[in-house]
Amino acid sequence: MTLAKVFERLAGPAAPVEFAAYDGSRSGHPGADIRFDVRSPYAVSYLVHSPGALGLARAYVSGMVDVSGDMYTALSTMQKVLGDVTPREKLRIVGGVLGDPLLRGAVSRRLPPPPQEAPFSRVPAWLRHSKRRDAQAISHHYDVSNTFYEWVLGPSMAYTCACFPEENSTLEEAQFHKHDLVAKKLGLKPGMRLLDVGCGWGGMVMHAAKEYGVKALGVTLSKQQAEWAQKAIADRGLSELAEVRHMDYRDVAESGFDAVSSIGLTEHIGKANLPSYFSFLYGKLKPYGRMLNHTITRPDNLAPSMKQSGFINRYVFPDGELEGPGFIQQQMNDAGFEIRHQENLREHYARTLLGWCRNLDDHWDEAVAEVGEGTARVWRVYMAGCVLGFEQNWIQLHQTLGVKVDDEGGARMPLRPDWGV
Repeated sequence: MTLAKVFERLAGPAAPVEFAAYDGSRSGHPGADIRFDVRSPYAVSYLVHSPGALGLARAYVSGMVDVSGDMYTALSTMQKVLGDVTPREKLRIVGGVLGDPLLRGAVSRRLPPPPQEAPFSRVPAWLRHSKRRDAQAISHHYDVSNTFYEWVLGPSMAYTCACFPEENSTLEEAQFHKHDLVAKKLGLKPGMRLLDVGCGWGGMVMHAAKEYGVKALGVTLSKQQAEWAQKAIADRGLSELAEVRHMDYRDVAESGFDAVSSIGLTEHIGKANLPSYFSFLYGKLKPYGRMLNHTITRPDNLAPSMKQSGFINRYVFPDGELEGPGFIQQQMNDAGFEIRHQENLREHYARTLLGWCRNLDDHWDEAVAEVGEGTARVWRVYMAGCVLGFEQNWIQLHQTLGVKVDDEGGARMPLRPDWGV
């Protein structure tokens, strides 16, 4: 069996893709919009020895498989390839290559993972989320290159779900609208103090300072993010109101904030730590202070929080854990917050990711030169795969708004939402 035929058997003859291999073999549908080029026989080893979709992802990240055409279209077309490979299918692959000495040797050898895989991504749950380990996990993902992120994210440098006010809104307009939506839900007004935990490159901090006259403090575990944000704050003349610190949110000493925003941090906290996380943030607020939690969620709590053996955890978000929106709300409630509003923005995240995918494709050569082809490939397949996840409701994005009521139950909230919903 030829190498291209091996991949066709895995995908199924009806898959509208073409397969080509370094040995000159071709299979599938000639001239299809999507083509997989197999550069090495060891790509088959990754498929056989790695669980589920991880094998194909490793083969792509390592350069042993190339994908021609739009990655999102490739993944949506080839979901069967990226789905769980059953033991029976693995036996079919092995049986198909036993007659070829080169392929037989490749399959028999278990390859090490590509170097882009986090070396500390698989440990028992009780060892995760110390301050040191959280710093390692955040650095792995965010301390890649500020220049790379500028190309992918665009001028907003917002690496969280945007909120599209209109069908034809641009990514930049949607990111501005997201920050403004958070500000309005928090009821920000001039002179207030905002704490933004997991602040990234300072987008929410700068928005609150510039648009609302709020004195805003942001904290991030990424040194590169903090350096970029502090320079941007100075360049925009916001230093009197805005500040970003390179530090763990647990080390914030100040209290008495009027509002707290957590945009894209809860995914990194860990299920076991959520009670102390929300209690800590509750303690930072004045009475009547509001907290907005913006986080990726999953549709239910029936399965483990995140597959520790999966591609996302190994390559993108080490130690990441996703919970259902009900569980998140329960933890906020039990910490003392009165929940006043919740909404799901999952379709908005699919659109956001499509914008990032286009940005990466538009800057592909520069991105490869900046961070290396392996890292660029990780991002290409990860973002395109997440588009599918949000579109098909494997994952969601929830904003949950809570308020710290006074001893008599007063909340000083509007009778109805006043942020344009």
